[in-house]
Amino acid sequence: MVDVTVMGAGAFGLSVAWACVTRGARVQVIDPNGVAAGASGGVVGALAPHTPENWNVKKAFQFDSLSMAKAYWAEIDSISGKSSGYGCTGRLQPIADERAMNLAQARAIGAQNLWQGKANWKVVKAEDVGDWKPRTPSGYLIHDTLTARIHPRQACESLAEALRTKGAMIISDGDALGQIVWATGWRGLVDLSSQIGKPIGNGVKGQAILLELNKPDLPQLFADTVHIVPHSDGTVAIGSTSERDFEDPTSTDEQIDQVLAKAIAAVPELEAAPIVARWAGVRPRAKSRAPMLGQHPERESEFIANGGFKIGFGMAPKVGEVMADLILEGKDTIPDDFKPEASL
Repeated sequence: MVDVTVMGAGAFGLSVAWACVTRGARVQVIDPNGVAAGASGGVVGALAPHTPENWNVKKAFQFDSLSMAKAYWAEIDSISGKSSGYGCTGRLQPIADERAMNLAQARAIGAQNLWQGKANWKVVKAEDVGDWKPRTPSGYLIHDTLTARIHPRQACESLAEALRTKGAMIISDGDALGQIVWATGWRGLVDLSSQIGKPIGNGVKGQAILLELNKPDLPQLFADTVHIVPHSDGTVAIGSTSERDFEDPTSTDEQIDQVLAKAIAAVPELEAAPIVARWAGVRPRAKSRAPMLGQHPERESEFIANGGFKIGFGMAPKVGEVMADLILEGKDTIPDDFKPEASL
């Protein structure tokens, strides 16, 4: 007997399955390619908040989810016996000039109001920070304490094992029974566009590099649009590209070398670090640019949880909760901007 079938074993699919299982539902997850086979099997794992200004529903939703993350992943890791690689290590960003300084200081005031005392965004002197920091022309940095990191593949494996421990099935093939949730990534958005007859989402390819460099408890850095993320396993991830047009979803090329060069320019220490792996995958991006959550636009008893794009892991804890509210209780707490019709 199955109450809920989740199609897709990535960050959104597994988080929805988890929220349903913890409420007593009988759940199966079906993915022919296995756990974290798509974009959720990446290496970067930057759980970075939106800036604390021009507050809107999307930013508030993400803030709530990031605030849930520490307890969420601690529980999952405890049940699974595996590590998700989660750590709320914060982030440092360079301040380039006077204009950037004024903006950073205004955002610090915004964070005091909008982040509810749960985290800080402040301007600090670079000389007061340790050796692990990006170059900064002004001598100042932004330090926020809301940013966290996670190891995407490890997190999915931990979540999958926790689901199995709770009695959920994760299988490669089978009948979709009960309520059905489509969490099928970028290909699912393309398929849905074809079914509806209009584009509602697509895929954006990203490439990343993993370096051997042991900085496990240090903050992540963000400089010149590049994420530099120390992981708990002695690696540092560098990413990523953003490619609308691509032929091979999983190939890497000189574009990621250019990203690495930017990272080295910001943090020269990275140049000597050996490359462990290169990764490429395609992230699902809804037309609305927000996550796509809610009732399937054309099918009863079917739902969509897709469009995580670059913020899927940061959104996942709360995505699971609001989807379980809808699927199991008929309680719709999903923001209108996130619903599938917002992309129609």
